[in-house]
Amino acid sequence: MLIGMLFGSLFLLLFLGVPIGTSLGVAAALTMYFTGNNQYLNATVTRLFTQVDNFVLMAIPFFILAGNIMAEGGISKRLISFFEIVLKAVPGRLSIISVVASAFFGAISGSNPATVAAIGGITAPRMLEKGYPRDKVAAIAASAGTLGVVIPPSIPMVTYAVTADQSILKMFQAGWVPGIMLALALCITNVITCRSYDEIDRTKYTGKDYLIRFKDALLALLMPVIILGGIYAGIFTPTESAAVACVYALIVSSVVYHELTFKILFKIFLDSVVSAACVLFVVAMSSPFAWFMTSEDVPTIICNAALALFSNRFVMLFVINIILLFLGCFLETQSIILLVTPILLPLCGFLGISPVALGLIIIVNTSIGMITPPMAVNLFVAAGITGSTIGGVSKKILLYLGIEFGVLLLYTYIPAITGFSLGAG
Repeated sequence: MLIGMLFGSLFLLLFLGVPIGTSLGVAAALTMYFTGNNQYLNATVTRLFTQVDNFVLMAIPFFILAGNIMAEGGISKRLISFFEIVLKAVPGRLSIISVVASAFFGAISGSNPATVAAIGGITAPRMLEKGYPRDKVAAIAASAGTLGVVIPPSIPMVTYAVTADQSILKMFQAGWVPGIMLALALCITNVITCRSYDEIDRTKYTGKDYLIRFKDALLALLMPVIILGGIYAGIFTPTESAAVACVYALIVSSVVYHELTFKILFKIFLDSVVSAACVLFVVAMSSPFAWFMTSEDVPTIICNAALALFSNRFVMLFVINIILLFLGCFLETQSIILLVTPILLPLCGFLGISPVALGLIIIVNTSIGMITPPMAVNLFVAAGITGSTIGGVSKKILLYLGIEFGVLLLYTYIPAITGFSLGAG
């Protein structure tokens, strides 16, 4: 009865269009009240504050701010200009640039929509000029944007690490393997499917041309090196690295590139505050829900039921991936992580994977979910940039969905890949 009331009220509220953060909090409170668990209800307000009163979670607003500064401050523009000349001999050059630049941008911003807006906003008009179909351009930008949360550092990795009580550093280190796998798969797909739209650039560039582009993009290229190098070298924590990213991006964009005005800065800070508040509200409201589930041993009950249904770990891993992809069609990344992590963590032993590997599987799934209608944030952003319809983009995105799901299965089922990833972490 308790489980039915808890999840029944949650999905009813979601079906009625209630925001996920409010749904989590109300579902937990209603279940506590009607099942007579008033001792939990009395402590709910305290749990809301203690959940977000966490030094590690400060990384989330800082990474959001850093991503917004990069998008408006000319950093993404210079990355693309540099990759244009470096990748000039590659067929489908602009589509490859979209993927590679998204990987670099994602290594700093940690956000999918920010990556699509910053990189797609520059590459999409150029691809349209080259004759790429409008819907294809939107699909390329949206799929490349999925690298934003898979390439470390990543806001969802911070959320998962806090929820699962894991090391953020290990999550960041292990995340490179699936991130690079996805980037390579997308690049290969674009080389094959886009070569007819964007021929090889046969312009004869001199060494001076390369040097000028490199010099112009040097500070932008150094940004992920400084941020990630500082984390891995133990110079600063992931939370401190987010603050360093903000200061670095602000100095480079305003003092060196002269792209920021007070009006733009005000907009950047306002957008960052709103985005961070939305994320942290969901994190706070998920606390009583997860706490109540754990206190009432709900994850154990669900795990025992799952083990009774699926005795084969390979089948269970596949079912978990399908469920996560399904949730990604309707919920955003942070919500899914906060909802499923307490339930899936006890299954790690049976599945034969570590909590870090489980976290990466969840994050890759939720990232793919951001290009899976109807809750496809990346598609909405990309369609807005290109002027496409969601229906048209949805048809073109199917190929990229299949490719990314194939990479997910490789990471999930091939122990050598998973082991190498964890060895890195």
